[in-house]
Amino acid sequence: MFNLIRNEWMKLFSRPATYVMTGLIVLAVIAATVITLFISSLGEEQSDNWQSQLQAENAQLEQTIENGEEWFAGQDPEEQLAINQYALDNNIPPNDMNTVWTYLENSTFLISIIGLFAIIVASGIVAGEFSWGTIKLLMIRPIARWKILLSKFITVGAFGLFLVAITAVLSVILGFIFFDPGSSVRLVFEDGQIVEKSMAAYIVRVYLFNSIDVIMLTTMAFMISAVFRSSSLAIGISLFLLFVGGTATGFIAVYYDWAKYSLFANTNLSLYEMNMPLVEGMTMQFSIIMILIYFSVFMTLAFTIFTKRDIAS
Repeated sequence: MFNLIRNEWMKLFSRPATYVMTGLIVLAVIAATVITLFISSLGEEQSDNWQSQLQAENAQLEQTIENGEEWFAGQDPEEQLAINQYALDNNIPPNDMNTVWTYLENSTFLISIIGLFAIIVASGIVAGEFSWGTIKLLMIRPIARWKILLSKFITVGAFGLFLVAITAVLSVILGFIFFDPGSSVRLVFEDGQIVEKSMAAYIVRVYLFNSIDVIMLTTMAFMISAVFRSSSLAIGISLFLLFVGGTATGFIAVYYDWAKYSLFANTNLSLYEMNMPLVEGMTMQFSIIMILIYFSVFMTLAFTIFTKRDIAS
């Protein structure tokens, strides 16, 4: 198995497109850093006195509570007021745009770009063998078909992790060079009280939660590539769902509860961090179970059809 994975890895990095993807990720991280520096510089004067800002925000929150209005993004104004007051009492400044933690959190959008590249690789790693006619050379070797397919899937996953590692490491380096350290404490309202949590652990969770959507779509692209032997079909369907699936599911969920059983209603686990499930009654355990079910279906289809297919057809 190790030799199979090594061979797939060598084939992957023998293609110029692989180096282009890696270079584009590096450029994307640098561009995101420059844009964030520019935006944070515009609000630098406003962030000098965070205590005054929180006091002004508290005044707005108190007025919002009196009027019975909603706060931003469905947040509970009473909880936000308690968090702000705790920060003032304990001298814990919030992390604004000029801090490394906010920069790292905002940089998670780069995972979508990584997902795009991973989908392209997953779509062609099996279908390409058929289109180039090299699949017969693989099949004549005394190796089980499922091992060949598994080595390809592991290679796709390793490549995705490779790009995520580059993004994370480069973002951390640039973040601590160009941004303020900020506060490593994240204030959360839990069980009627304010709890201090680690910002580093929160950032790791955000990266993980944002990766799940990409992982599932990459698995779907891999399955389509193995089942239909068409890289263009796999790329087309997967990229369409990557950019449209979540939005369409959110729209359907407003009117129909059965939307909670769709894949994209469950891949955004970060909603549970904000206590905002897509459909009322959904839990993180339910979403994890649904993700595992979809993953099992995709992999079962890919391995079953690939191992039973007549390669000559």
